[in-house]
Amino acid sequence: MTQNVSRETLDRLTCYAALVRQWNPRINLVAPSTLAQLEARHIDDSMQIAQHADPGDGVWADLGSGGGLPGLILAAIYADRPARFCLVESDQRKAAFLRTAIREMGLPNATVIARRIEAVDPLNAADISVRALAPLPCLMPYMEMHLATQGQAWLMKGENWRQEVSEARKLWRFDLDHFPSRTHPAAAILKISGVSHV
Repeated sequence: MTQNVSRETLDRLTCYAALVRQWNPRINLVAPSTLAQLEARHIDDSMQIAQHADPGDGVWADLGSGGGLPGLILAAIYADRPARFCLVESDQRKAAFLRTAIREMGLPNATVIARRIEAVDPLNAADISVRALAPLPCLMPYMEMHLATQGQAWLMKGENWRQEVSEARKLWRFDLDHFPSRTHPAAAILKISGVSHV
């Protein structure tokens, strides 16, 4: 966790890391092979979004939150902002972990919805974050459903992101900015807005 963060944020992230290591043997929050590199591989990776986003007082929806990456990390970083973090995770065991982490990390700005993304009422989110959930064409209906008109989505994508964008553009219109990942050279953070069906 190399970025310059406050002592309070660092304490929350340290708490998160301890919880993941405690729960991971029972619930697969991150791949066991990556647990030893939890901070660099997962936490620092998720923190990258904060270099580009500037949330206001709207809803930040983290879709398919899993073990809370990047949702819990961003909620910790933005704990002093008015943004309300909504973590959507249908796996009940992972949702239980997320609720425990929210309590232990002291994040009153975060809540959990333990339902499938498509079963959740439209969230009208100012920001959406997604990491390691599905290819971009499969994510676009979620963006259309849950993103506010002037909102933006922050999608952490792997080395095939350009191909995914090309596939998505066959059925969807959207504005795109992309930022190189600092933890995976060929990966990128995609900023998507203005989503509509072709």
